[in-house]
Amino acid sequence: MSKRLFDLVLAGVGLVVLAPVFAAIALWIKLDSPGPVFFRQVRIGQHGKPFRIHKFRTMVPSSGTPLQLTVGEDSRITRSGRFLRRLKLDELAQLVDVVQGSMSLVGPRPEVPKYVSLYPDDVRAIVLSVKPGITDSASIRYRNESEILARAADPEREYTQTILPAKLQHYVQYVKTRTLAGDLGIILQTLGAILR
Repeated sequence: MSKRLFDLVLAGVGLVVLAPVFAAIALWIKLDSPGPVFFRQVRIGQHGKPFRIHKFRTMVPSSGTPLQLTVGEDSRITRSGRFLRRLKLDELAQLVDVVQGSMSLVGPRPEVPKYVSLYPDDVRAIVLSVKPGITDSASIRYRNESEILARAADPEREYTQTILPAKLQHYVQYVKTRTLAGDLGIILQTLGAILR
C-alpha cells in the first residue's frame, strides 16, 4: 500500500467516524466565543510550497498580527480551547488537509515561514522533501511544548535555539527511515500519549 493510499483510507475513515465529534466541537467553539470555527494559518509544505493549515480555533480572534508561539496559560485561549488543546483535538481538523493532499498523517510538523527560514540548508532539503504530518515523534516528545516555553526566561530564544533544532533531528531521522509500519506505530504512540 502506498503512503498516499494509507493516508486517504485512514483520514477518510476518521472524518466519517469523527463527524459527530467535529459537529460537537464546532458548536462548542461557536457558543464559547465569537469568530470562525477553524483557525487557518500559512505553513510551509512539501518542496517549500505554502498552504493554509486547518485547526479548530482555540483562541479569540486577533485583530493584529498573531503571535506564532503559544506560551503556557496564554490569555488568548478560550475555555473550549483549553480542553481542545489538552487533548490535541484542535489538530483533528488537519484530517481535511490530509484528504486534500497538502499533509500526511505522519511526517515532520509544518512550520510557519519565519521558522522554516532558520532551517540549515541541508536540513531544509531533507525535511521539505516529504509532506508534513499531523503527528510525528517530535510531536510526542514535545507534547507539552507550551509549558516548556512558559518556564523559559526567553520563550522565543528557547524555541529557536533548543526546541527547534531538536525537532529537526527527529524530522531528519523520520525522513531517512520512514515506513508505513513506522507511521502506524507513531499514530498508536500519539493516541497512547493523548490517553495518558
